[in-house]
Amino acid sequence: MSETNPAAAAEVAAPHRYTAAMAAEIEARWQDFWDAEGTYAAPNPKGDLAGDPAVVARPKKFIMDMFPYPSGAGLHVGHPLGYIATDVFARFQRMTGHNVLHTLGFDAFGLPAEQHAVQTGEHPRITTEAAINNMKSQLRRLGLGHDKRRSFATIDPDYYKWTQWIFLQIFNSWYDDEARQARPIAELIARFESGERAVPGHTRAWSELNATERADVLGEFRLAYASDSPVNWCPGLGTVLANEEVTADGRSERGNFPVFKSKLRQWNMRITAYADRLIDDLDALDWPEAIKLQQRNWIGRSEGARVDFPIDGERITVFTTRPDTLFGASYMVLAPEHPLVEKFTPGSWPEGTHDVWTGGHASPAEAVAAYRAQAVSKSDVERQAEAKDKTGVFIGAYATNPVNGERIPVFIADYVLMGYGTGAIMAVPAGDQRDFEFARAFELPIVCIVEPTDGRGTDTSTWENAFGAHDAKIINSSNGDISLDGLDVAAAKARITEWLERSGIGEGTVNFRLRDWLFSRQRYWGEPFPIVYDEDGVAHALPESMLPLELPEVEDYSPRTFDPDDADTRPETPLSRNDEWVHVTLDLGDGPKRYRRETNTMPNWAGSCWYELRYLDPHNSEQLVDPEIERYWMGPREGLPHGGVDLYVGGAEHAVLHLLYARFWSKVLFDLGHVSSAEPFHKLFNQGMIQAYVYRDSRGFPVPATEIEERDGGFFHAGEPVKRELGKMGKSLKNAVTPEAICAEYGADTLRLYEMAMGPLDVSRPWDTRAVVGQYRLLQRLWRNIVDESTGEVTVVDAEADETTLRALHKAIDGVRQDLEGLRFNTAIAKITELNNHLTKAGGALPRTVAEDLVLLVAPLAPHIAEELWRKLGHTGSVVHQDLPAADPAYVVDESVTCVVQIKGKVKARLEVSPAISDEELEKVALADENVVKALGGAGIRKVIVRAPKLVNIVPA
Repeated sequence: MSETNPAAAAEVAAPHRYTAAMAAEIEARWQDFWDAEGTYAAPNPKGDLAGDPAVVARPKKFIMDMFPYPSGAGLHVGHPLGYIATDVFARFQRMTGHNVLHTLGFDAFGLPAEQHAVQTGEHPRITTEAAINNMKSQLRRLGLGHDKRRSFATIDPDYYKWTQWIFLQIFNSWYDDEARQARPIAELIARFESGERAVPGHTRAWSELNATERADVLGEFRLAYASDSPVNWCPGLGTVLANEEVTADGRSERGNFPVFKSKLRQWNMRITAYADRLIDDLDALDWPEAIKLQQRNWIGRSEGARVDFPIDGERITVFTTRPDTLFGASYMVLAPEHPLVEKFTPGSWPEGTHDVWTGGHASPAEAVAAYRAQAVSKSDVERQAEAKDKTGVFIGAYATNPVNGERIPVFIADYVLMGYGTGAIMAVPAGDQRDFEFARAFELPIVCIVEPTDGRGTDTSTWENAFGAHDAKIINSSNGDISLDGLDVAAAKARITEWLERSGIGEGTVNFRLRDWLFSRQRYWGEPFPIVYDEDGVAHALPESMLPLELPEVEDYSPRTFDPDDADTRPETPLSRNDEWVHVTLDLGDGPKRYRRETNTMPNWAGSCWYELRYLDPHNSEQLVDPEIERYWMGPREGLPHGGVDLYVGGAEHAVLHLLYARFWSKVLFDLGHVSSAEPFHKLFNQGMIQAYVYRDSRGFPVPATEIEERDGGFFHAGEPVKRELGKMGKSLKNAVTPEAICAEYGADTLRLYEMAMGPLDVSRPWDTRAVVGQYRLLQRLWRNIVDESTGEVTVVDAEADETTLRALHKAIDGVRQDLEGLRFNTAIAKITELNNHLTKAGGALPRTVAEDLVLLVAPLAPHIAEELWRKLGHTGSVVHQDLPAADPAYVVDESVTCVVQIKGKVKARLEVSPAISDEELEKVALADENVVKALGGAGIRKVIVRAPKLVNIVPA
């Protein structure tokens, strides 16, 4: 047999060798044990999950992964990278005396399941639950230590009841600018009723307004409100799209249909009210600086001034960060969809209108209509692109520059967006390149108001581009009341802002790029809004007793589609087709009345805005979360002034939207007293990506990576050469490797070790199946050091370890503890490997204490084999809750270190000295060394610089 099949012979000779088959048996058995024993259950201080008071008294750690979406395609080996990392860290924290909450739920509302329902007619819940069950099975095989009692999916009615409840808290709140926090809308109503606060937009008292008028007033304050919002309307799909779902060329990412800007009645979240706090509170968070920067840029706080430009007895308000350049404003531009455009557009062209301004149209109204039709087909990205040719049209009206009284023409142009600032700009072509190009195209004046420092002079007719320096002097900027001439930019901004406020035509202000959050979707598979409308169209919140409002059954999951090129159509949602559900009789406290339900659904962001709170108290049907439990796991404490999750791991692609939305909801709940944590996630860590090679044929199509042949320095598929590139891993690229395949060949512990050993956790790295065997061999050597492969008996001895082994052991313990704390799992594995190799080379049976410490070090990373070896070593309790070994400092410090002795910067001697040697002792030893004496050659010494224990630098006289 040995001649024909050496591997088979080896199996017979070593029946207790650690193999993939043994790993599979060990892993399945311990996974069953953990489930049966509730090994990973984290006790709460009270409630139905309350546990051992001694455990609750320990310091706590709340460790989270970003919410996974359960794809029908299942996981490939790139997906679990973050899950394994948090599992290792959670295990380390348990073994260092912490009460650890680590669990995983599922973000289950989403477009893929709905698309499948549209195509097949199968309810999206069926495919979603199947995908969840498959993902649970895959994750279980990896040995992840999740508290399964706390798991849930956002599609569970018991969960989205509270998503709806939070929406109602936001709907029934307003932002008090004076208190800088959200307050119940009832308090605002009380102020209106008492006359303490004037009713905006009305001369009548609150009691004299009808229900519709009151609702309109409150809608200007509510943190969740419905309004006619500019949206991305896609008739071909029959739905509104988020900006992220629209391509750069203004078409739908799904289906490639044209997308138009349109105004539709939509729900919004007034996240802009929190813009300052969302920026300021970033400072106290332990997040990557790159993520903080992206959030700050997205919010886009800028200081400047609001300025009123008179026009036909009214005004157009602009925001500018450079009020010091007002004297250079030679025209104005409104966004094409600006509501004031129609108001100021006359019936005919004013006398003296330049031909280039009209676009060849007979009247201003015709020109405006034609230009709007052209602009509506462009996405915001296209409109903001630095196109060489600037387009626009004169609306036929002039405004007045308030600082010099000059009449300036008003245009509409697509490079100005309604969603930014006020939707209107004062154009200063001398200082802004886009304005400069527009002014050149439309033959508009360009006034130099900042003295050029690049030698170009002040004659703008000779300029080839704008000059926008912030460190030059202001010129040509004075009237009879104020002069900015000669001032630098900062001083000029301060002076003009003070003058604008004194003159009543402007004020210093802060503006934000952030827009309110569009919160409506014309889809089926999402949370229904707990809102109904009366016969006057006034929105009413459902009482808590009517929650959850569950999704009804519908016959057709498809949004109605229209002529893709017809921008004037309006959406018809799937929910609107269930008339029995839409039109209902309810008693909301004033008797039975007929109402109409909201037929939009919430976006898939909603469920992930608060899920960290449900992990804390998942079975509470009476409260969002018990306050004591929330304070225990997430409350503020030393080093965490805003509270939050201790560690949150996920991809950098969620840098803005998910994190921003979750922070907003957390702050509203904090303001209203429902939680003690003003921030959801204190520490954020972005893991890298596991990449894989993609092989493409001559057509550029991916071919199966498993069928590639490598020879003569090239790559071939079916005999034909292919190109190799490094990219994402995925089914569509035909390079996906499943966790099941690796587990079957090597075991889950090997997969865990390999993913953690590939490199630093925050760096992307290429997958190489051939390299997995290295970690497999590490586990085999570990097993062999403790278990006899022939008999299966433990080979350890009850003897003291020699000093060399103790030093190797305690240095490994010290390094592994530091590495695990710092999420440096690759270097922790390297240290364990080094220790294991040392023990292998030393030969002989391991001392029991050394073997046990080695198993405990391995346990966070490879928990199944660690449990098995721990049991074989005679222990009955799970290794999960054992204490991680602590290093003895006496063995961590080296017995001796090498000291370098330099003369004139050149090394003349190397000395082995004690790490504790003093500067004085080291100087004596160095000067007495025969090589140093020889090198000095009797020369005197001017100076000796000692840095004990590693350096002596001698400067001869």
